Amino acid sequence: MYTFDSRIRYSEIDHHRTITLPGIINYFQDCSTFQSESIGYGVDRLKKEGKAWILSYWQIVAERYPKLAEPVKVCTWATGFKGFLADRNFQMLDAEGNQVAYANSVWVYMDMKKGRPVRPGEDEVKAYGIEEPLDMEYAPRKIRLPKESAAGESFPVRKYHIDTNEHVNNCQYVQMALEVLEEEMTVHQVRVEYKRSAVYNDIILPKIAREESRTVVELCDQKGGLYAVVELIGE
Repeated sequence: MYTFDSRIRYSEIDHHRTITLPGIINYFQDCSTFQSESIGYGVDRLKKEGKAWILSYWQIVAERYPKLAEPVKVCTWATGFKGFLADRNFQMLDAEGNQVAYANSVWVYMDMKKGRPVRPGEDEVKAYGIEEPLDMEYAPRKIRLPKESAAGESFPVRKYHIDTNEHVNNCQYVQMALEVLEEEMTVHQVRVEYKRSAVYNDIILPKIAREESRTVVELCDQKGGLYAVVELIGE
C-alpha cells in the first residue's frame, strides 16, 4: 500500500467549504502517480518507453466530504493484474482513521506508439505488488445507458483539460459532467466508463438523462460516439 498525508486546501473546496468530488478524484489520481514515481515507473520512464496506464473505469464512493484544512490520509494499492488489465483500490481517511471516501478502478496498460494494449513487464507488476481488495460493494464495470436523454450545449476541449498523455485528464470528464447539470448535486457515488480519449480542440456533446435513482451524462463527439459515460448517484 502507498499512502501520503495532506490537508484540504482552499483551492480544493466549494462554497460549502468542503472538498469537491473532482478534488477527491485528483487526490486518488495523485496517490497512484506518486506510487508509480516512488517505485521507478513514473511519467518520464513510461513516456520514454512509449507506455502508459490508461484508466478504463472508476467507481468512487464519498461517505462525506472533508472540510477546509482538515487532515486526510490517501491510500492506494493494486489488487490484481490480468493480461493488460490492472485493478486498483483507493481510500481517503480522516484524522481518526475513518474512511471518508473510497474507490475501485480498472486500468489498461497501453503501448502508446502502437495504440494497443500490451502486458506490463513482470518487474513492473512485482514492483507494484498485489494486496487484498477493499471490502466494498463492487458495482458492474459496464454502465447501463438510459433509453432517452436530452442533448446539452456542446463545448470544446480546452488546454487545461489535457494531461501528460495529450488526452483529456480522467478527472476532467467528471468535472464536465457536473458542469452541464443545471442543478447542484451532492454525489454519493460516481461511476465512469471511459470509451475513447478526447484531445485538444475536440468538441464534446453532452447528453443528460435523469432517472429515479441516478443521473447519467454521456460525453459524446459530434457524431454521437462516446468519449465517456458518467453515472452520478446522489441528491
